[in-house]
Amino acid sequence: MFILAEMKNVTRIPPELFNLKLNDAIAGELNKKLANKIVLNVGLCIALYDITSLQESYIFPGDGASHTRVSFRYIVFRPFIEEILIGKIRSCSQEGVHVSLGFFDDILIPPSALQHPSTFNETEQAWVWEYDTGDGNKHDLFMDAGETIRFRVTAEFFNETCPTGTLQETHEKAENKVPYSLTGSINEPGLGLLSWWDT
Repeated sequence: MFILAEMKNVTRIPPELFNLKLNDAIAGELNKKLANKIVLNVGLCIALYDITSLQESYIFPGDGASHTRVSFRYIVFRPFIEEILIGKIRSCSQEGVHVSLGFFDDILIPPSALQHPSTFNETEQAWVWEYDTGDGNKHDLFMDAGETIRFRVTAEFFNETCPTGTLQETHEKAENKVPYSLTGSINEPGLGLLSWWDT
C-alpha cells in the first residue's frame, strides 16, 4: 500500500530558516511542498522518509534564499494492482460504491465489480447484494454508508491537472478531474462488507 519513491528537487530555504540545521530546514520545506499532494505517476505523498544526498547550496543574485539540489526518498500511498485493502463505504450511487480509506477518498467499485446479482436501491441510496441462500430463498445484503468493506484494487488512474488555456477553461477542467483515483472489485468470496463473512 505504501512505497518509497526516490525523488530529486532543488529546495529553496528562505533566510529566516538559516538558523536551523540544513537537513532540518530541507526536511521541513519538502514536507510543506509535498505532504498530502498527488505527484503524477507517483502517488499520494505522505511524509519524507530520508535525505539520501545534498549538493552545494547556492544564493542567486536578487534572492536572499539558498537553493540546494537534494535527492531524497518519500513515503507514497500507491497500492499494487490486485492488493486487498479495507476501507469504509463513503456513499453509493448509480456509478457504484464510493470507498474511503480515511486519508484517501477517490476509490470506486463499479456495478460490474460488485457481488452478483446486485441492484441499486434508490430509496436507501445503497447497493444491495441479492444473496441466494441455496434453498431457493434470497437474502438482501445492503451496502450502507459507514460500513467497513474489503476490496481488491483492480486499476489506478492518474490525470494531468496542470493549468492550461484560459482561467475559466482551467477551472472547468479541474472540477471534473481527480488527479489520482483507484477502481476496486468485491465480486469474489471473502470480499465485500466484513459483516457478511463474520461467523
